[in-house]
Amino acid sequence: MNADAIIIGAGACGLMCAVQAGYLGKKVIVLEKNEKPGAKILISGGGRCNYTNQFASAEQFISANPHFIKSAFTQWTVDDTISFFETYGITGKEKTLGQLFPDDKNAKDVVEVFTSVCEDLGQEIRCNADVKDIEILPKGFKVSYEKNGKTVVLTAEKLVITTGGLPIPKMGATDFALRFARKNDLKIIETAPALVPLTITGKDEEWFAQLSGNSVFCEVSNDEISFEENILFTHWGLSGPAILQISSFWRRGETVNLNLLPHQDIVVLLDEERKTNGKTLLSTLLNRIYTKKFTDALGKFLPLSKPVAALTKSEIDLIEQTIHHFKVKPAGDKGYDKAEVMRGGIDTNEISSKTLACKKIPNLFFGGECLDVTGWLGGYNFQWAWASGFVIAQHI
Repeated sequence: MNADAIIIGAGACGLMCAVQAGYLGKKVIVLEKNEKPGAKILISGGGRCNYTNQFASAEQFISANPHFIKSAFTQWTVDDTISFFETYGITGKEKTLGQLFPDDKNAKDVVEVFTSVCEDLGQEIRCNADVKDIEILPKGFKVSYEKNGKTVVLTAEKLVITTGGLPIPKMGATDFALRFARKNDLKIIETAPALVPLTITGKDEEWFAQLSGNSVFCEVSNDEISFEENILFTHWGLSGPAILQISSFWRRGETVNLNLLPHQDIVVLLDEERKTNGKTLLSTLLNRIYTKKFTDALGKFLPLSKPVAALTKSEIDLIEQTIHHFKVKPAGDKGYDKAEVMRGGIDTNEISSKTLACKKIPNLFFGGECLDVTGWLGGYNFQWAWASGFVIAQHI
């Protein structure tokens, strides 16, 4: 046997697993298809890396079994993540809504923590290693990979697969875990892009496109959930934090509601304006709230040139509906290439929640995004990656 365990995938989960296994005196070899480890860490948060969220709990995750991650989150908490990084000189600074970013460091420094600790502990990370075959042995696993045109064969008693979600070409991501799971008759929960911009086509396309670059603070909701953050108009539809959040809960054919003024009531504002200065044009009032460009665009629906005192009841109702109940029916999403994560994955019923071991195949573990565990935007998916990496390390 070449090591106690082979880890396939040097992303957040695989790297944490390697480090934690090293602390326990276990030897692992990490195989990474890319030229360097931590590809997704490096581009997260625009290279700044939102590495956890102070409020992370099972509540912010989507899964067919929402209780599955509770055990992992008990074993490795947000405080554990914070103190782990502080030990290596990375202190967290809250940006918004509990999101922690390195205070004076960035994503490269986060990856550097793992690579340097792996080196200190004698854990090997082999990059440009393209795994071609896994053979399940009576005791352990035989893994064949290609590097520089040569085939290398490794054996280990334990195997860990942390290869992430579905293909994101720019990061060399693959569907390796899902293919391997299917081949071995493990159930897969239907997968789809998540935390992804939504597209608008047809008769409304031009209206959205003209607003490209405009950002509005909004409450975005559907029948299931609502999020309050910015939305961003783009030449193909909608993006921004609130849209990315709702996209994980959106299904094709459904409508999304935009409350364009979540903390005020437009009818009250109109009433107050009528009492103080009824001659104020509706456009003037809206320009106090939105950019001129956005107000002008609302002119497609609203009587902007009318003084507020002259508005009829039906016009006020129309304004109220437009501002607080703006309905959008997206055509689709921008796909995996623009998605932050994958929704769905290997069915958690196939996996032990305490150890993350596969129930059907002894000594095989899955962690991170390849499982049916999808966090909200804002550091939650990293917290799951660190926690699942830690849990697996205890059992290999």
